[in-house]
Amino acid sequence: MKVFHSISEFSCKKKTVVTLGTFDGVHLGHQRIINRLLDSTLNNQLESVVLTFSQHPRRVLQAESNIKLLNTNKEKMALLEEKGVDNLIIHTFDTNFSELTGEEFVKTILVDKLNIQKIIIGYDHRFGKNRASDIHDLIYFGKKYHFDVEQISAKEIDEISISSTKIRKAIQEGNIKLANQYLGYNYIFTGKIVKGKQLGRTINFPTANISIDDIQKIIPKNGVYIVEASWKDETHKGMMNIGLKPTVDGKNTTIEVHFFDVNQDLYDLDITISVHEFIRDEIKFASIDELKVQLEKDKIISLDYFLKS
Repeated sequence: MKVFHSISEFSCKKKTVVTLGTFDGVHLGHQRIINRLLDSTLNNQLESVVLTFSQHPRRVLQAESNIKLLNTNKEKMALLEEKGVDNLIIHTFDTNFSELTGEEFVKTILVDKLNIQKIIIGYDHRFGKNRASDIHDLIYFGKKYHFDVEQISAKEIDEISISSTKIRKAIQEGNIKLANQYLGYNYIFTGKIVKGKQLGRTINFPTANISIDDIQKIIPKNGVYIVEASWKDETHKGMMNIGLKPTVDGKNTTIEVHFFDVNQDLYDLDITISVHEFIRDEIKFASIDELKVQLEKDKIISLDYFLKS
């Protein structure tokens, strides 16, 4: 997959099939659109193009928006590459871009820059300044500038009834099982392993502390989770705690993973966490010994989960 960080960078001699949107999560609803996009390339006579944005448009158009995202750009790239997309454009959405009228967007971007033959969009897609243009305008522009328009019907979208908003809500509530059903894969986040206070080692539960470098990324609610983690070419099973560690009077939220089969120095490694299931809320125990007993129970639950899956 070719990746472009601006529309101006893109160049393709073949005609293209295009879809556009934030694609946050690349969930099952998005995947239906992507699959239709790929099916429309006519055995590689056309090239597929996904146009998305480096930040959510609401952060530009609504100054007070603090929307959190399901994917970092790097994660989104990996998910779309896995689907088989030919070209991904991650464009900077700014006020100048938002001021383009519907026809300006179609003529200067889709026709002149992307060499479009066909566009595929959801039934409720709106575009152009103030989101004033809709499917009827797009069909008109398609006839005027000689490209096809395919709309994913309301019935097809509603059959899945999935939105990024629903998934964000599920993750923030700790309902990872539901989020994963909507996503079509286990929720992931990426970060770097950093040095912590190493308290886990004193109770035979050493942990890797994960630092997340993208403040826009949604982190699941505080609690204990069953996870897998990968780095380099390795994958390991474990359990993760997100929270303040109240039993030891923690002051800051941390993300810590205890691996069941790792005994090595992992500092500074880039790591991807795949979140399988929520076990329990974070609890303040009366003593370290009580905490250790509970961690043993959490470990048994996690190992049993992996045995059955």
